[in-house]
Amino acid sequence: MEKTLDLKYTYTDKKDTRSGFGDGLLEAGRNNPNVVGLCADLIGSLKMGAFQKEFPERFFQVGIAEANMIGLAAGLAIGGKIPFTGTFANFSTGRVYDQIRQSVAYSDKNVKICASHAGLTLGEDGATHQILEDVGMMRMLPHMTVINPCDYNQTKAATLALVDHVGPAYLRFGRPVWPIFTPANQKFEIGKAWKMIEGKDVSIFATGHLVWEAVVAEAMLREEGIYAEVINIHTIKPFDEAAVLASIAKTGCAVSAEEHQINGGLGDSIAQSLVRHKPAPLEYIGVLDSFGESGTPTQLLEKYGLNAENIVKAAKKAISRK
Repeated sequence: MEKTLDLKYTYTDKKDTRSGFGDGLLEAGRNNPNVVGLCADLIGSLKMGAFQKEFPERFFQVGIAEANMIGLAAGLAIGGKIPFTGTFANFSTGRVYDQIRQSVAYSDKNVKICASHAGLTLGEDGATHQILEDVGMMRMLPHMTVINPCDYNQTKAATLALVDHVGPAYLRFGRPVWPIFTPANQKFEIGKAWKMIEGKDVSIFATGHLVWEAVVAEAMLREEGIYAEVINIHTIKPFDEAAVLASIAKTGCAVSAEEHQINGGLGDSIAQSLVRHKPAPLEYIGVLDSFGESGTPTQLLEKYGLNAENIVKAAKKAISRK
């Protein structure tokens, strides 16, 4: 089988996805005078400092007042601005869900909720700062677009794409440095899955940091004569059901891989599609109904089974169930 992904980059080429957001926001501000930034006392962590420095009149430091930040963003959107809010994913969703539901989603306001330090890879800060439920919470909201890019380049491209997207959106990214393996000049299409590697034996649908783990798993499977199709589901909602069903129609089985609870995330989106159209074996890679804990990102991904080795095991199990 022929690869469709050119692995130009290696493990030595790494950068945190939150920097992709910061650089994307700065470029978006230069391109569009209506772009404004809001942050809840975490400018450095969200990499929003460059935007604040270049556009001080378009930046609002609201302090540790996330609910107020969402309200301010909703008001700015009414005035024709394109607000990008920034804080940790836990505070971007769990702490302010009522404000998002009532002030943003219900009235379909053009607010971009940008969330760093998502999932387990926040690391040593532990379970109180990690969040593994956010994708499920946000995808259940009517009108809400949910995006979870895989590396620095894709996060920057997604941030830029959100400027032209009209409506509420949740952009999820992370803290650790991570391999850069997608092109810098990519065109990010909201709601359009990206087939990264062609395969015939099993479909691996991955999102966020686990896209790289899926790429590594594909290489491991290939050494054993198993050809996996790797598809990057960077947009959880709107969900590219057609791409998912087309891949599984070819391979006959699938694995979902996400840095999130197995409940409510990418895996459940795939399962719902299969139930409605054509059932097929599906194995989940995700957190099994538990909170996280303190540890390095690598340690936590290994402990909770969110790595290439476990994707390989899940792929073999899915194949065995065909």
